[in-house]
Amino acid sequence: MSRLLEIDSLDKNFDGVTALAGFSCSVQPGELLGLIGPNGAGKTTLFNAITGFISPDRGKATFKGTDLLRLPSHRIANAGIARTFQDLRLIRRISVLDNVLLSFKDQPGERLGNVFFRWGVSAKREAANRKKAASLLEEAGLAEKLHDPAEDLSYGQQKLLSLVCCLAAEADLLLLDEPVAGIAPEMIEKTLSVIRGLPRQGKTVILIEHNLDAVMQVCDRVVFMDAGAKVSEGTPSEVRNDPKVIEAYLD
Repeated sequence: MSRLLEIDSLDKNFDGVTALAGFSCSVQPGELLGLIGPNGAGKTTLFNAITGFISPDRGKATFKGTDLLRLPSHRIANAGIARTFQDLRLIRRISVLDNVLLSFKDQPGERLGNVFFRWGVSAKREAANRKKAASLLEEAGLAEKLHDPAEDLSYGQQKLLSLVCCLAAEADLLLLDEPVAGIAPEMIEKTLSVIRGLPRQGKTVILIEHNLDAVMQVCDRVVFMDAGAKVSEGTPSEVRNDPKVIEAYLD
């Protein structure tokens, strides 16, 4: 099976502090990969490098054979990679539905000429997007919140809404940054249920998470990072029982 994402020897230093140290990893289509490690291990830095928010000092990252490090963030998103952030980045004062609608790509109504000369095409696409958005929100258990301002959702519901926005973008690879951190137990179960079902929808997922039980429940493979480097890699049980991991973090 061809690799969807290939990361090779990424290095990144910030004023002498090592954030990534020769990090390498590959991801197969349909895989659920977990990234674990202490704060400052380089997990979010890795996401930032993959998505064009920072430029690594050395190394390579390719997605479907395309060199990601030569692309700006918006072109990486258009290529099929979507991500969530720890600070969520929702537009909190507009509705849940409108947040999802803003996530669809290539909307004809975004072009001024279409508004005046091809309004029928724009209206048809908007109607289709509304139907799709409503379906995604229903699958995530947020249908009752459709017209509520995003700021009125609980923190856990806002995190789930961020995930729905990634799905609306029709990305092949989803990078989820702490999707269940700091949320209520019932929302953890709901969010994990959604994540667990993503490979059946043709999605590939890399998730960063400090909730190790959550990682063990949903991930096919786990990578443990520390000081910007890969310390251990394997199945959830293999990584959890690795003496290096126990010594560095889990014990």
